[in-house]
Parts: sequence; C-alpha cells; structure tokens
Amino acid sequence: MRQVDNFTEISFSVDNLDRCVIRTAIFDALKENLPNLKGSLLDIGCGKMPYREFILSHSGVVKYVGLDIESAIVYDKNVCPDYTWDGKAMPFENDSFDCAFGTEVLEHCPDPEVVLREVVRVLKPGGVFFFTVPFLWNLHEVPHDEYRYTPFSMERHLKKAGFTEVSIKATGGWHAAMAQMMGLWVNRSGLKPGRKKLLQILFRPCMNYLMRKDKITGYKFKEGQMITGLYGTAKK
Repeated sequence: MRQVDNFTEISFSVDNLDRCVIRTAIFDALKENLPNLKGSLLDIGCGKMPYREFILSHSGVVKYVGLDIESAIVYDKNVCPDYTWDGKAMPFENDSFDCAFGTEVLEHCPDPEVVLREVVRVLKPGGVFFFTVPFLWNLHEVPHDEYRYTPFSMERHLKKAGFTEVSIKATGGWHAAMAQMMGLWVNRSGLKPGRKKLLQILFRPCMNYLMRKDKITGYKFKEGQMITGLYGTAKK
C-alpha cells in the first residue's frame, strides 16, 4: 500500500480517526488561500515543513524559508529548519518576505503579539500572513501548550500587532466538532484494545457522515456556535 504523508494526503483509516478531521480542514484552508502565497514565503514554526512541496508546486511561491524555535521538538532528524530563533527576534531584515504562514503554532506562543509583531516586521508592505489555530483539541506538546483562541481574541491580537484587513473563518462547526471528538476519544482516551478496535469500526461511518454534513453548514461567530478551530489571513 502506498504511504501517505497525512498532511496533503490524509488517511481516513481507523488508526487515523483522531487526526483526519483537523488535518483535512487545515489542508482545505491552505488550498483556499494558495492565491495569497507568492514570491518569498516564511514558514513560522515550520517543524518538518509538511506543506513545502505542495506550496512550491501549486502556488506562486518561489522561495520557501522554514523558521522554528531553537528548542522546538525534533519531529524528523532528516528535516531541519532553515533558520532558528529565540521566540523574540527573527533573524531577518525588515520587509524580507512577500508572505508568511503558521499552521497550529500560535497556541504555543506565551506572548503571541511578540511573534505577530515580528511577522509584521519581516513582511513587505502588503504582505499576507496565513494562519490556523486549534480550538477543540487535547493538550499537546505539554507544557508548551498556551492558548485556545476565539475569533474575537485572534482578531484583537492581529490588529494590536499591526495587521490590517483581517479575515477569520472556522475550520469546522458542530458536526465536525462531534466527528473530531469521536476520533480523539476512541484513539487517545486509553480504551482497551478490543473495545477500541470495535468502536473504531463503528465510529468511522458516523464520522464520515458528520464530516460530509459539516461541509454544507455555514459558520457564523454567534452565541452558541461550536468551532473546531480557526484559519484566516491578515495583511501588513
């Protein structure tokens, strides 16, 4: 069986039920925003840069630079960031990049506006920052898991950092939230192997239904709305 990278080719297997909802949503958000990515791009909190080849092949990006914190978790010994930083000052001149993006990274920043101000500084005038952040997700990379953002706090942080033309959307609503919790619970809550295997088989078609149902549901940031996460853009 051909292996998938689980970022741009996302498996919907029983072993991947905990990740398929969020990974699909992030990739869909990225594809939607490819027209905003062009020229020189800075990948903030790049990890193993799972979207690098896809972006270079499907957008106007011609230079891709990966940046991560000096003490970041080593996800893959064969993939290293192009640059590291201390979380306070990025090692680039002002107006260095045409665009930037950070997927699932701002929740790990103790002071997000420090990071966002640096993104503003290194972007060229008119440059676009694309981001995703989780809302419904388990604790991860403990103890470096700092925040879960609402759309209102996310917009406030972006604008206080100096961004304009902020656009924020939800990665999923009620149906996706239910599917995501089912996947997380069955794969991560410590069920006994036999029970876990049975529930994985039973949950998979239910999750598939919920994920398809969620695609036709509009998301409005109103009282009582559930979200799985956020994505959006902000312009310098």
